[in-house]
Amino acid sequence: MFWNRAMETIRPDELADLQLKRLKWTIHQAQNVGLYRRKFKEAGISPDDIRTLDDVEKLPFTSKKELQAGYPFGLFAVPMREIVRVHTTSGTTGKPTVVGYTRQDLENWSELIARNMTMIGLGEDDIFQNAVNYGLFTGGLGFHYGAEKIGATVVPSATGNTRRQIEMIEDFGVTAIHCTPSYALHLAEVAESMGKTLDTLKIGIFGAEPWSESMRAELERRLGVKAFDSYGLSEMYGPGVAFECPEHNGLHLWHDCYLAEIIDPKTGERLAPGERGELVITPLVKEALPLVRYRTGDVTRLMDDECTCGRGQKIARLTGRSDDMLVIRGINVFPSQIEHVLRALPEVGEQFMVYIDRVNHLDEMTIEVEMSKAGFSGELQDLTRMQKKIANELHNTLGLRTAVRLVEPGSLPRFEGKAKRVIDRRGIL
Repeated sequence: MFWNRAMETIRPDELADLQLKRLKWTIHQAQNVGLYRRKFKEAGISPDDIRTLDDVEKLPFTSKKELQAGYPFGLFAVPMREIVRVHTTSGTTGKPTVVGYTRQDLENWSELIARNMTMIGLGEDDIFQNAVNYGLFTGGLGFHYGAEKIGATVVPSATGNTRRQIEMIEDFGVTAIHCTPSYALHLAEVAESMGKTLDTLKIGIFGAEPWSESMRAELERRLGVKAFDSYGLSEMYGPGVAFECPEHNGLHLWHDCYLAEIIDPKTGERLAPGERGELVITPLVKEALPLVRYRTGDVTRLMDDECTCGRGQKIARLTGRSDDMLVIRGINVFPSQIEHVLRALPEVGEQFMVYIDRVNHLDEMTIEVEMSKAGFSGELQDLTRMQKKIANELHNTLGLRTAVRLVEPGSLPRFEGKAKRVIDRRGIL
């Protein structure tokens, strides 16, 4: 099932021609922005210097700090009268990034979401519950308009009031749901406590935070869905940059709209397909906010194997963010690695939290883990066994000794939006 067969299965030579044409257009569009006029001048680059796709390496990177410095509308390439909507990033550090959209931008964005949803078999016979924040967060309205474009019945439930969410799934016969994987896990937990099986659900779309194969297996088992990974970021419209097909082997990046590179996050050097590093994206069709070689901070790799679905370029599932990577006693650790270990252990319950402290000039990591109700008999020796097993499994995967603290089921925080499982206290006096 295809939404845009011509673009999704375009021949490599035709794709290269299209990408080059759109890259040149993007550079011309970016020259309407003072930041890029200055950056191009400093780099001694003009649009005429871009003759092949490899010439993109001549162009300077764009950082999130530069976008924040343009707050609120300093990076728009079109007059404000052509901006029909704005969204922002969360703005948890400093000013948020403001993203503007022309009417064509909104059309492009909803088209990409429609491709995602059609690719996994959704259509006009489906009832789609959109359980993410609406408003300035791009996930809500992005999926809303894409779902309407394919003719699905949309339930704009947003987040919160979890029991009511479960009632709507049951009463409305919801067949597909979109939310963060953390909230999906919470939905499953609450549904089980209510004695609900949510039998109508068949598809779960999960994104906005990295999640592991172990969590996929758990969500599929507990919600009875096929789980699909969704990748996007506000600076690139929002969700819709890349998405899993039914093969579940990497995410198809929509190559007619985005030019992707992988770089070493420390040196900025471009890496070959298969090498893991930071994802850099140049959007190719954005009118209001054109970006050149935007450093996403997300860690992945380009996959060069052909997919049996016939679609093109894929990126691997995200490991995490380069700025979220924890360095503990010289060892690189991603929260998703910890999650992958814990989800595979039957002794582990719903949630975990990671605390990083500096003790006597050494980094120490403590992981609070909820116990599984089924995995604990109440005996002290059972508790000790569980604690030791979890610590050993973490050590085998991370190459790092960690302290494990077992806590009661239901005692750790639940998350409606993006989960915040790491508390780094090394800089706190």
